[in-house]
Amino acid sequence: MIVDQFILDRKTPKGKFDLDKKSEKPIRSIAKAVSWRVIGTLDTLLISYLLTGEVAIAASIASIDFVTKMFLYFFHERLWNKINWGK
Repeated sequence: MIVDQFILDRKTPKGKFDLDKKSEKPIRSIAKAVSWRVIGTLDTLLISYLLTGEVAIAASIASIDFVTKMFLYFFHERLWNKINWGK
């Protein structure tokens, strides 16, 4: 099965983004990043609140976490989208 992946990848011509069905559009990566960050931020908010007992501090930590990790996730997805392994 892995050998088939390598053979098929060699036979498949590499085209532009619009023609590459293995790739996903950047807007999909953005939507995935936002939805995942909402879940992750709620987790961070809860844990921060349990550790500090302060809603304001927990909200501050969760807000910073939301923004920074959303950008990191987006670029992580875009990099993985360029890797053909496992597609």
